[in-house]
Amino acid sequence: MGFKRSSLAVLCSMAVYGVAYAEPQKIDDTIVVIGRQAETPMDIAASVTVIDAAEIEQSGVTTLTELLRGRSGIQISDSNTGPTIAMRGFSGSQAANNTLILLDGRRLNNMDIAAASLSAIPLSQIERVEILSGSAGVLYGDQAVGGVINIITKAPNAAGGNLSLAAGSFNTAEGRGDIAGNLSDSWRYYLSGDYNRSDNYRDHNANNTGSVLGRLQYRTDVREFFVEGSYYDNKRQNPGALSDAELQTNPRQASAYQLNDYIHEMTDAWRAQLQQKLDQHWQMVADLNYSDSQVSSVSYGSYGQNSRSLLEFNPKFLANYASEKGALKWVLGADLHRGDADFNLSGTNRSNTQTMTSAYAQATVPLTSTLDYVVGGRYAKVKDELQDATVYPAGTVLDAHAHALEFGVNYRPTAAQRVFVRADQNFRFAKVDEQAYTSPGVNGLKPQKGTSIEAGWDWHNTAQKVALNLYRLKLEDEIVYDMSAEKPAGGLFIGANVNADKSRRYGADVSWNWQPATLWQLGAEYHYVDAEFTAGANEGKELSWVAKHSGRVFSSVDITNNWQVYLEGQYLGKRYMEGDDANDGERIDSYWLTNLALNYRLNAWQASLRVDNLFDRDYVSSGYYSSWGNGYYVGDGRNINASVSYHF
Repeated sequence: MGFKRSSLAVLCSMAVYGVAYAEPQKIDDTIVVIGRQAETPMDIAASVTVIDAAEIEQSGVTTLTELLRGRSGIQISDSNTGPTIAMRGFSGSQAANNTLILLDGRRLNNMDIAAASLSAIPLSQIERVEILSGSAGVLYGDQAVGGVINIITKAPNAAGGNLSLAAGSFNTAEGRGDIAGNLSDSWRYYLSGDYNRSDNYRDHNANNTGSVLGRLQYRTDVREFFVEGSYYDNKRQNPGALSDAELQTNPRQASAYQLNDYIHEMTDAWRAQLQQKLDQHWQMVADLNYSDSQVSSVSYGSYGQNSRSLLEFNPKFLANYASEKGALKWVLGADLHRGDADFNLSGTNRSNTQTMTSAYAQATVPLTSTLDYVVGGRYAKVKDELQDATVYPAGTVLDAHAHALEFGVNYRPTAAQRVFVRADQNFRFAKVDEQAYTSPGVNGLKPQKGTSIEAGWDWHNTAQKVALNLYRLKLEDEIVYDMSAEKPAGGLFIGANVNADKSRRYGADVSWNWQPATLWQLGAEYHYVDAEFTAGANEGKELSWVAKHSGRVFSSVDITNNWQVYLEGQYLGKRYMEGDDANDGERIDSYWLTNLALNYRLNAWQASLRVDNLFDRDYVSSGYYSSWGNGYYVGDGRNINASVSYHF
């Protein structure tokens, strides 16, 4: 309790000190959501990577998943129906709950444990991707544990458009288009659409995916407003898991038990945002978001349906005061969320209304022209109104609360380098479907809580950039599914959601980019994480499905003014099967994936040929441990895609 009081006292005293000497400064119009205000990565006391439009173009990637694979320590798990993204040492089943995914600042993480639908975001709509590695509990609260990925879409800032066609392996075909224009000096519009169909690598794994988006935007010097609507429809067959014998015989086959299984998701989302300059120091930004999803599925021959909706109101106030020593910056905000979920699956009849409210404050205060610090805090509470036909037939109300505090220092000794240290607390509340499936006698799961400490160094000049980051992440009451736990009353399968024993993750990230010549660029990054239990029956055991070693190397060469070639290697080390917390089984083999892209540009035309998994390497993309026999999902074999686009 003393730590909380003293930290809040320091926060208040620092704010008073900063205002005393500050002078006015005009606020930048641009809002960079990773810091919830306009920033550059070198000015934030955190490890931040930005993948811009030029990098996306030169890589030749066709999906967001392939763009993110191997970047900034990201490990991807894919059970052939959609990927989950893990950062800072989380398994595939935990990743969707501990990595926060944002689309222009709007949460894509679902209320339930289902992963965010990354295929709903065509690359043609993406302007850049911001990756914050590490905890962000103060700025983003719930689920910002291992990191935050913010996907920035194109804004209607100029008239024009794009048309694109693509085709490739496994009968893949895709068409994309977008157009933007001016209705007047202040009003602009943007429309885009995308359709993709593919049989995919495995049998019984075909998908039909479409999305549309429209935005109407108003902008003046003091006010900006937009309203946006989108619709996403994805139906994908589920080939199921394979046994070890089936994997060795034919990794492309579908499970004999799931030959009719599929998942069909339909989501519509609406968003409105108002940015208003209040004076020369302050501006207000308020977001109102609503999304509604309907998911129908067949699993092991049984039909199921679930729906979820989420209403969010996220107002914040941003301040920027200039002084001789630098800028004092404030972020004050609140996040108000209300979600509803209904599950009608085989043997499951459950509904939950989850209401979450939180408030936060963060101040960045300059000490000298080269040194500043950041301090902040957040308080959050959640209420679940839960009904389950088996476990809570009369219904129950569950309440929980959590807080997070932050302190960091950013030092810029020269324009070419910086050093930072940072401590940030984080938390996550149980998802709506986790609260009902608990062991007898457990009336609601406690919030998961953690503390992240990290330090980093960056250096760059006109030709090179080097970054090093070290971190430690400790968690308690981690919310996981334990297959050995006593199943709930009336439960259909063994195991339950539990608050697990303490765990910790140590890690290091190092990256290097070099441009030895104008037309040649190369780079490498390596990520190490040591994740293990620090208490309980599995003390000293490695956390499952977390590879200690991962990384990537790449090279890009402009052969001529029109032709460019890109070569990339991605490495993922050995790891225990998902759920093998006692480390009883064998580790999954490590692997390298090699990707190649050849790009051509002439005036308004652009063409690309991308080959993923060039050497057709067999690898396991997801796997689950069981004493009765493991279940394996395989990654794609060699995948060739060609595309052509026209910009007008």
